Amino acid sequence: MALYTETVMDHFMNPRNVGSIENADGIGEVGNAKCGDIMKIYLKIEDNIIKDIKFETFGCGSAIASSSMATEMIKGKTIEEALAVTNKQVVDALGGLPVHKLHCSVLAEEAVKSAIKDYYDKNGIEYDKSLFPEDMGCEGCHMV
Repeated sequence: MALYTETVMDHFMNPRNVGSIENADGIGEVGNAKCGDIMKIYLKIEDNIIKDIKFETFGCGSAIASSSMATEMIKGKTIEEALAVTNKQVVDALGGLPVHKLHCSVLAEEAVKSAIKDYYDKNGIEYDKSLFPEDMGCEGCHMV
């Protein structure tokens, strides 16, 4: 049995939405000191819709694939729809990840939320702070 699904390998070898956005409306950066993965998400938002999204990830294939899939899942969605995307949905969309790589999907979820929080903060938009939990890191992997 292969360690990674075809979908994971495709998003690793051909990641979508790679890069940065100049003058991004929201930027989120998260990392995990234990595994060394760092993800940065850039958002361009118009009329509450994520019009563009880019990512820069320093990490393993699972981290890159998780970042790529997460960006694909929320591009064109409302902010509220993007906030509802979970790490489990990212894993499911990838067709699964090895247990020891689940933290990569957690980081992808956290990076998206961090970028949205940054957008809210920059624009003085009030929000429910419970939607933005503190960094979960590898300890959050049990969420899947």
